[in-house]
Amino acid sequence: MMTGLLGCSDPAPAKLKGSDISGTKIGRGWALTGMDGKPYTSADFAGKVQLVFFGFTQCPDICPSSLAELSEVMRQLGDQASKVQVLLITVDPERDTPEVLRAYVSGFSPKFLGLTGTPAEIKQVAASFKAYYAKAPAAKGSYTMDHSSSFYLLDPKGEARVLVSNTAGVAALVHDIQLLLK
Repeated sequence: MMTGLLGCSDPAPAKLKGSDISGTKIGRGWALTGMDGKPYTSADFAGKVQLVFFGFTQCPDICPSSLAELSEVMRQLGDQASKVQVLLITVDPERDTPEVLRAYVSGFSPKFLGLTGTPAEIKQVAASFKAYYAKAPAAKGSYTMDHSSSFYLLDPKGEARVLVSNTAGVAALVHDIQLLLK
């Protein structure tokens, strides 16, 4: 008797590859300047999955490899890629002007958007995502930036849903994005 009832039930929902952060209210209330010089808020991307990544243009390793990986994610999404917006939020607003961001980010995909702001704005946005970054002194008075390297996925309603490690791989990101697009 129970077998018949179980056979009619809905299949279990697919499991996320990243960490479920639903209900955390992460990433709300930000306003930054795009690499095109225009102002943006999270609301500007309503109806799309937002893939948010914190980085900077002079990053020697994590940022360029992550952006290359995100280019492949978008390629594998095919037609679904039009429903996804990749956002690189700089953690180095002193050097990452809109022009610098445009030159850098466009090299990975013309559809990606780089965002910057004042140091206070970047601090507020990073805090809203609970993202870490700090200036790290380097040789000859220069500096680099230490920063969180995970990807944040927000659903089409702008709600934070998934935190994905930058080592999860293309397949995991494609999987989780496709779940959020359903």
